Amino acid sequence: MIGTQVIWLFILAIPIACISWTVTHEEIFAEPRNYCITQSKENRWLLLRKCFYLFTCEYCFSHYVTIFFLSITGYTLLLPGWKGWLIGGFALVWVANFYMSLFALLRQAIKAEKTKIDLDKKIIEKEELRNKPALFNGKRTLLKKTDHWKDI
Repeated sequence: MIGTQVIWLFILAIPIACISWTVTHEEIFAEPRNYCITQSKENRWLLLRKCFYLFTCEYCFSHYVTIFFLSITGYTLLLPGWKGWLIGGFALVWVANFYMSLFALLRQAIKAEKTKIDLDKKIIEKEELRNKPALFNGKRTLLKKTDHWKDI
């Protein structure tokens, strides 16, 4: 019984994390998210500011996605009834946010690697240009080598 509940915990957290991340970070929801960001900062009513903020924060939004999934699956953890539902809900939020943190770190590492590759390509191109013979006063000569980091 507990083994099945733990498997459900780790599997059910995947769609929760996916939906929460997509709504709060991905380009497909950029326009409504930007509207919510503006309203969360500029709306004159505190309650509305907080409601709009929920759609901009993956942690906050994951609670509501979790409630939705708990209501359609009836998932409980450790105990039956509302106590198991409450424990399961907070466990799902925690696991889903752990997944989203791992995903964010992975995306950051990939972006850093792409940036490094692009920088290396620029360095190689500049080195190739420096090593090509150039014409100065009708004579072929090599360009003066300088520290390539200063040129970028």
